[in-house]
Amino acid sequence: MKSTRQQDILALISQQEILKVDELAAWFQVSKETIRRDFNSLQDRGLLIRQHGRAKNIRRGVPDNGDSFNERVKSHLYSKADIAEQALTWIDEDMVIALDASTTCWYLAKKLPDIPLTVFTNSVRVCHELEKKSRITLISSGGTLQRKYACYNNCSIFSLLKHLDIDLFIFSCEGIDSEGMMWDSNAINAEYKTILLHKATQSLLLMDKSKLGRKSTVKIGPLTQVERIISDAGDSRIVPVLAHKLFQG
Repeated sequence: MKSTRQQDILALISQQEILKVDELAAWFQVSKETIRRDFNSLQDRGLLIRQHGRAKNIRRGVPDNGDSFNERVKSHLYSKADIAEQALTWIDEDMVIALDASTTCWYLAKKLPDIPLTVFTNSVRVCHELEKKSRITLISSGGTLQRKYACYNNCSIFSLLKHLDIDLFIFSCEGIDSEGMMWDSNAINAEYKTILLHKATQSLLLMDKSKLGRKSTVKIGPLTQVERIISDAGDSRIVPVLAHKLFQG
C-alpha cells in the first residue's frame, strides 16, 4: 500500500507540480501524518521537495524551483519577525554586514535601527527599507533584476566585494538536510550566498522550523561554514547535527 501510494503521489506531482497534504490525505483516505511521512521518504530519495503543508515537483535540469518573494513572505511570518528581532543583537554600530534576499532578512531590515552601519545586499526589498534610514550606508549589488525573487544578479560581484571587508553575513536558505548541507531552490541565490559565506568573517543563518530536514535543488554548502543559527525550532525538532549551533526562538 505504501509503495503504491508513493508511486501514485509521484505520478500526480508530475502532472500538477504542487500537491497539498490535506488534499492527498482525503484522496487516499489516510491521515495527514501518513502523507507527511510519504513526502519525507520521497524527499530523502530526491524525488520531490517538501514544503510547509505541501510538496513540489523537482524539475531536473532547471536551475530555478523556488517560490516568489511575494509567496514566501506569507509563510511563517510571525516566526520570521521574531527570528529577525533576535538577529539584531548580533549587529553593532560601524559594522559592515551583508544581507541576502530572503524574506527573513527583509524583516530584519525593517527592524534595523538607524545607526552608523554599512549594509551590502542583493535584495530590492531590503534596499527599499534601508533607503529610509539616513545613517546606514547602503551598497547594492546591482545587476539584472530578478523580479520573481526581488533581487539582483550581478556577474561582477567579486569585483564589488574586492575592497569590502564583511564583518557579518546574515542569510536564510531553502532547507538543511540531516547531513548538515544547506540548500537553495535557485542557482543565482545559492551562488550569492556561497560567495558571501567565504567572504564574511562570520555568518548567521536565520531559519524557521519548516526548513529543518528539507532538501532542494542547489547546494549552498555545509553548515560548518556558519557560526550560529537562530531558529524557532524546539528541541524535539532539532536535527542532531544542528543542535550545538542553535539558538531557540
